[in-house]
Amino acid sequence: MDFGFKISPSSAINLDKVDLGKFEELHKAEPDVYKCMACGSCSSTCPASRFSGMSVRKVILDLQRGREKEAVALMRNCMLCGKCTMVCPRGINTRHLILSICRIYMEDGK
Repeated sequence: MDFGFKISPSSAINLDKVDLGKFEELHKAEPDVYKCMACGSCSSTCPASRFSGMSVRKVILDLQRGREKEAVALMRNCMLCGKCTMVCPRGINTRHLILSICRIYMEDGK
């Protein structure tokens, strides 16, 4: 019998098996990455987020959870306008952080 829906596969992440080598490299280059408190100010001011879901907060959380492909896909939508830098309550230079993420995670030609 078809009810018009199906059960989605589990999206649980086993954090014990996640390789965070690149994230530690990012932390060495950009210590501010640990300052993010995931408040969402960057998302609310981002002009690209309305159309693509771009959010520095989401990118950082995805990278911490080992979801590099999802984070890189979001990064491709960033316009580097800098609005997120202006509203960050922690004073994170998000433009510089974004460029460092691109350098570290996209160097493999992803």
